[in-house]
Amino acid sequence: MAVVMALGGAMGYAKSRSTASLVAGVASGSLFALSGYLIENGRPLYGHELAGVVSVLLTATMGRRALRTGKIMPAGAIAALNLAHAAYQWTKVNQMFELGHKN
Repeated sequence: MAVVMALGGAMGYAKSRSTASLVAGVASGSLFALSGYLIENGRPLYGHELAGVVSVLLTATMGRRALRTGKIMPAGAIAALNLAHAAYQWTKVNQMFELGHKN
């Protein structure tokens, strides 16, 4: 997900010279990379929570943009991808709480 978001931001910049797309893509990609690092290095609860929050925020912002413009690509696709990703991350968080996982 980190690479997808960073590349999406770079593509948005390349296509329309949108600095906002570049910054948002690199920032969200960096946060997803950090969440992966946390998951792999002994802090999985924090990592899944971070990825879940970022995915929810991206779902909301890109979903709103897709509804406003009526365009599926790229905003609607990114919103749908992040909705699925958020569902996965929050399922992992819930499983950890059920197992009594401490982070």
